Amino acid sequence: MDTVSVRYIVDDVVAAVAFYTEHLGFGVDIDGSPGFAALSLGPLRLLVKATRGPGGASQVMPDGRVPEPGGWNRIQLPVDDLASEVDRLRGAGVRFRNDVVVGRGGCQILLEDPAGNLVELFQPASR
Repeated sequence: MDTVSVRYIVDDVVAAVAFYTEHLGFGVDIDGSPGFAALSLGPLRLLVKATRGPGGASQVMPDGRVPEPGGWNRIQLPVDDLASEVDRLRGAGVRFRNDVVVGRGGCQILLEDPAGNLVELFQPASR
C-alpha cells in the first residue's frame, strides 16, 4: 500500500486546512471547502470532513450518534527534534493536550487541531 488514508471529522474545514498546511507541512490535494479537503504528507492522506453538510462521514448513524471531532485516536508524525518542534508550535499558538512524555521507545507530545483531533509528535529513542 503506497498511501494510507485517515479521516478526521472537524468543525471547520478551512481552519483544519490552515492548521495542517501551516504548522505541520501537509500539502492540499483536494480543497472542497467548506465541507471537505484531502491533505497529504508523504504516504499519509488526511481527509478532513465537516461535521455538517452532505456526505457519508457526517451523517447520523442508525443508533442516533452523530460523528464528532476529538477523542484519543490520532495520527503519529515522526520528528527529529521534539523539543524544537514543541517550541516552534507553542510560539505559533498551537494547543497541546499534555507535556512531553518520555518512554522506552522515545518521547512524544499530543497537540490538537482546531477541532480537537489529536496529532502525536514522536521522536524515537536514540539506539
